[in-house]
Amino acid sequence: MRQWLEGLEARHGLDTLTERSRRLVLGSYVLLLLLMLYRGVAVQSEVVLGPLIAFVLPLVLFLPSILGRRPRGHAWLAFVSLLYFTQGVMVATLPGQGLRGLLEALVSLALFTGCMGYARFRSRQLRAA
Repeated sequence: MRQWLEGLEARHGLDTLTERSRRLVLGSYVLLLLLMLYRGVAVQSEVVLGPLIAFVLPLVLFLPSILGRRPRGHAWLAFVSLLYFTQGVMVATLPGQGLRGLLEALVSLALFTGCMGYARFRSRQLRAA
């Protein structure tokens, strides 16, 4: 895996890979945030702030790290995204919730991949500078 990543870095360059992973992080972060807002608002008959805050707050706490382009914050967000992946897989097993759960699992997996890529490529980019 390490050799594959180093070959990828040699072919495309750190700047390109960092920018691609950043776009993946931003896109999947916004999608996951929207999915969690949808889950907290539209799925229930009335808006209850407790579950809404529980779903959205962990993502919002990482917003300064994303905007500040900090590799360590992205690495931690990758670990948190695995909780959303697990939740999405569990929701996908519920009757009538398969598509929403699958979408949540796929988006959180994309967030994990983007965050881990960004953390690696950005930290190597900063080390080289």
